[in-house]
Amino acid sequence: MKILVINGPNLNLLGTRQTEVYGKKSLEEINRALRKSFPKVDFHFFQSNSEGGIIDEVQSSLEKDYTGIIINPGAYGHYSYAIRDALASVKVPVIEVHLSNIYRREEFRQRSVISAACTGVVVGFGEAGYLLAVHALMGAVGK
Repeated sequence: MKILVINGPNLNLLGTRQTEVYGKKSLEEINRALRKSFPKVDFHFFQSNSEGGIIDEVQSSLEKDYTGIIINPGAYGHYSYAIRDALASVKVPVIEVHLSNIYRREEFRQRSVISAACTGVVVGFGEAGYLLAVHALMGAVGK
């Protein structure tokens, strides 16, 4: 199983930015926990603060043999139709992850425009959301 994990803007600041909302673990710690929890999975991690960079990474996945994609789009999830359209072009399952429960936050954060292009969504479980997303992908592809 080969999974692309995409993280959007400001997620490079995890562990230092609004820890009461996003937790105290860094993105690198989350990535290490994924590798440790799923040693047989080949993970490719990508983080960008740029919408175009995320779109380019999603599009490049079309040429690779990923089993699935996990994406935490950060704030782009609330308004990036361009990322939504890129995700709609892939043929593998996509799981959207949000560390916080977006439905308990500001009104503008309570809607994700990319969810419709995803197989499923995991919200509100902090860093465990990434682990849940891997389990969901395994179920979606029967592995």
